[in-house]
Amino acid sequence: MLELFDKLAEILEGFVDVIAERATALGGMAMGTVRMASGASRLPEYPLDAVDNLPCVEALATRYASLAASMRGTIDTAAKHGDMDTSDMFTEASREVDKALWFLDAHLQA
Repeated sequence: MLELFDKLAEILEGFVDVIAERATALGGMAMGTVRMASGASRLPEYPLDAVDNLPCVEALATRYASLAASMRGTIDTAAKHGDMDTSDMFTEASREVDKALWFLDAHLQA
């Protein structure tokens, strides 16, 4: 199970950097501190009692599903503004998040 969690973290870390770079390239500011990221997050708070494998996978699956939905909205928003580079970046990230969600759901079905 730890391999799965490490892989999930690795995938997200790569996209965090790419998205931060894109935000600054467009004149924005990367809100990179833990406090800033936490304050801006739309994801539900992680349950403190989800420490065993199955509850942890369930909690992650819920949050990945929320992230996937948010990313699809971001793809559409970027496209509506004619920013196809940002739309493409989020499309790539969305594919990886969907794949991760599939892995999480597969662990819940086992």
